[in-house]
Formats: sequence, structure tokens, C-alpha cells
Amino acid sequence: MIYLDNAASTPVADQVLQEMLPYMKENFGNPSSIHRFGRLATKAVEAARKKIADLIGAQPDEILFTSGGTESNNTALFGALEKNPASLITSSIEHDAILEPCKKLESQGHKVIYLPVDSSGTVDIEKLKSAITDETGLVSIMYANNEVGTIQPISEIAQICKQHQVLFHTDAVQAVGKIPINVRDLGVDLMSISSHKIHGPKGVGALYIRNGVQIAPLVLGGGQENGLRSGTENVANIVGFGKACQLAKENLDANFAYLKNLRDALIQNVSDEISHVSINGHGKNRLPNNAHFTFLGVNGEDLIIKLDENGIAASTGSACSVKTQKASHVLAAMGFAHEQIAGSLRLTVGLTNTTEEIDKTVTVLKKVVSELRSVSPFKSKYGFAN
Repeated sequence: MIYLDNAASTPVADQVLQEMLPYMKENFGNPSSIHRFGRLATKAVEAARKKIADLIGAQPDEILFTSGGTESNNTALFGALEKNPASLITSSIEHDAILEPCKKLESQGHKVIYLPVDSSGTVDIEKLKSAITDETGLVSIMYANNEVGTIQPISEIAQICKQHQVLFHTDAVQAVGKIPINVRDLGVDLMSISSHKIHGPKGVGALYIRNGVQIAPLVLGGGQENGLRSGTENVANIVGFGKACQLAKENLDANFAYLKNLRDALIQNVSDEISHVSINGHGKNRLPNNAHFTFLGVNGEDLIIKLDENGIAASTGSACSVKTQKASHVLAAMGFAHEQIAGSLRLTVGLTNTTEEIDKTVTVLKKVVSELRSVSPFKSKYGFAN
């Protein structure tokens, strides 16, 4: 199999796994225990916390461990607005881990404003400026879109929020570890991170909370994580998460260049070999590993099934919403027609991919698209050659 769904999840790196194993076996202690086993676990958790902080330019005490990006997002939104029961501004292309909490907040009486985006998936900054009022308590805009890879002007948004003394949260699950991010330079107040997007284990993530920002806990109990998330820490996964962040920081420039070269080759070859195809998302401000296409006259779900039969793993968009068979709200917000949305395909390259795999993927993709178009109801409309 050729795996090109790295935005959904990445394989755990060998070095990460080796770092985790001792904490699944001999170093199994509970960090809340005061004996030697507990102290070893606490030391491992705090070492991992520092590695994660180092990746994003934060202080270790600004890192709150969670079960992943979804919990981090929920904690940011509900936690911030419980302390400050005001309105919320977000974008129309956020992940469901933001949009679903927004629905809940609306049902609780909070006003939520959804900002529009342009055809590249970029948030309208002027609309943001006009939307902020004295009642605004939080702005939450994702760092980079999980479907089309567009990177938002986060620093500019953070500056606008600071001028209005409004808290700013960004869902950076897709961006952290792939592009340089420094929370101090950006000026963000809250930022969500996930381990399994950067070759760490699933089931662990973090929320950066700038020192001085007050949020309410979602989970109560024994008072772990400074009272913000009670429950025994997932030590082995936290250790793996820390190692993944360390590796991402050490290899950031080299990884960026490698991923970008693979992605650019993929986009160029698809454009050269297949007709009636468009590249979606921002042409420049996009993640280095993301290639999002629309193949006219082809159903994306059929395309994924055919690719899978030919040994290639791909997706149409967010892995979290695939089973619900929802049309992409991201592409709809970008102004795409139903036919364009239906023919979408997301290919996200990873560090384990090779140029040979990219070449094979394009060959298979050309064949599969041609097969599907040969029976397409739009065949006569477009006069498909492939």
C-alpha cells in the first residue's frame, strides 16, 4: 500500500515507539504516587512537556496535556467562555471539533459568528475586524485547514484580537511540526496540538495556554494538570508525544523541504497527466504536505475506493467526518459547486513516502480517473480524454 492520507494520521516513528516502551512495562508508575515509581513517571511527563513547549516556543507550564486535538479545542472554547460568558467568532471552514462545540455554545445562549472565506479558503480579515464588539470573548480560527491546507494569517489575527483585548485560540493540529511556529512571535493565547499528526501515538494532545490566561476545567477529579484536567496521565503516550515533538523540531527544515518537493511533484505530474483537474486551496500559503484536487466528472468516494483497490490510501477530506458521508462544508464555504465538491480528492504526503510512490500514484490515478470518466454522466458535457 502507498499511504497518502497523512493529514488523517501518521505512522508512529521507530524512535518514538522505543521511547514509549519502558513506560508500558517496567516504568509503569502513577505520576501522582510519591514513591520511586511515581517519581520516575512524573519526571518523564515533565521532560515531555518541555519538549512540546520547545517545539512551539512556549514555557513548559503553559502546556496542558489532553487526549488529542478534539479535547484541546473543546477545552479552549468551553473553558474560555465559562470564565468569560460572551460571544465567539470562528470561521466557516473549521474542523468539526470546533463547529460542534460552537453549536452547543449557541444552544447555551452564546452568540457565535461564522466568518466567510474566499475561494482559496482564507478568512476575510476585514469581516473579522467588523465582527469584533465589546461582547466578543473569544476568537477561534484554525492555523491551517485540514482539507485544502490553506494557512491563515494567524499573526495578523492575533494582533487584531490583542488590540481589542479579546482572547485568541487557534486549532494548529495540522500545522504544528510541519511549519515553524512560535507562540510568542504569533501572539496567540490558546493553541491546540495533536500527537498522531506528527508521528506520535494517538490518544494524546496538548493545549497551549499562555501564562495569565484563565480557563475553566472540563474534567474534575484528582486535580492533575494544575486542576485543569483531572485523571491519571497517559504517561507512555505523553512520552511518545514529547519525542515526536523533539524529532519534529530537530528536523523541521529538512522535513519541510522533503514534503514540499514530494507535494510539488505530485501536483505538477497530476496537472500534466490528467485533464479537467483543478488544485484547491491557496497557491502559496499552504501546508507543505497537502495536495487537494477536483476531478470533474468523477465522484470522490468512487475514486477513493478505486485507489484503495489499486493499493493507494487517500481521502476526500476530514477523516473525522468521512463515515457521516457529509459534503465538504469547507469547499462549500469556498464557493464550490456541488459537482466540484463531489469530485474532490485530498492527497497528503508524509516522511515515509518516496518519489517512486508519487510516480506510481499518478500513473494509477490517471488510469482510475479515466475508467470512472468513461461511465460518467458528464462524459459528453466535458468530452473527457482521460
